Amino acid sequence: MLKALRYILNFEWLAGVSIGAAKNVFLVLFVVIGILVLLVPNDYVFQGAKKRRWWLNLKLWALGDLAFIFITYYIF
Repeated sequence: MLKALRYILNFEWLAGVSIGAAKNVFLVLFVVIGILVLLVPNDYVFQGAKKRRWWLNLKLWALGDLAFIFITYYIF
């Protein structure tokens, strides 16, 4: 068990993964997180807000942040 844990934590097993494949994995993860953000109910997002204004929608802010990170990872 300890030998397997040392192998996994050494990260030499990732040497065979191409940069393009790793980049695609992260881009897919950002898309999945964006889908999960969209599944959050609106009542939970606006909880505690007296009025529902568009700038108080946490989904929009989260999707904006994810889009910024996605574009950064896509370019570089």
